[in-house]
Amino acid sequence: MDVTSDVLERLDLGEVPYEEAVDAMAGWVERRRAGEIGDRLALLSHPPVITYGSRTPPEELPAAGDIPLVPVDRGGQATYHGPGQLVGYLVINLRERGPGDIVRWVENGLIRALADLGVTAVRRDTPPGAQSLVGVWIPGGPEPRKIASIGMRIRNGVTSHGFALNVDPALGAFGTFTACGLPDVAMTSLARLAAEHGTAPPTADAVRESVARAFGARVR
Repeated sequence: MDVTSDVLERLDLGEVPYEEAVDAMAGWVERRRAGEIGDRLALLSHPPVITYGSRTPPEELPAAGDIPLVPVDRGGQATYHGPGQLVGYLVINLRERGPGDIVRWVENGLIRALADLGVTAVRRDTPPGAQSLVGVWIPGGPEPRKIASIGMRIRNGVTSHGFALNVDPALGAFGTFTACGLPDVAMTSLARLAAEHGTAPPTADAVRESVARAFGARVR
């Protein structure tokens, strides 16, 4: 998919309750479908919440806890959102942008953003019959660690939902359920990687700017 710098409108929304953000996104999708707005990338964060798709087995969800559980209409399994994450919601009319693998495009965009921050990351192909390895991973060690999750929906050619990049979230929350449908997944963050290397972590502002540049998003 060829997306140029003038394609995506950038929205910086700060922290928004999950249900409020999803309601707003549904409105953007309808307006995009009607041609009232262009393609856009909303950058935001959420108060703590665990979201899960319709195919998530009940045993992969926490039995109890203080973090709300919210069913969603995107692809992917259960994941955590909370302060210290950068969430990106993409509303793109794929019929106008030409053919392309939107999930791979998102993975590669995040990899470019992390490279801009001095972090090497990779995407992984899913072996036949295995649980999906969609997302962005940090190579090295016994197994790659996941730093960004992706879950999207495409309906009538327009995308919704998007990605969550771990900047400095409470990583322990991922251990309360089966994250991404992967029982042994190890989650990491930019803050944890910096601590391991004895370097200063990037600021939230720096991460947001790198992500916006990588996706060619700008404020209009």
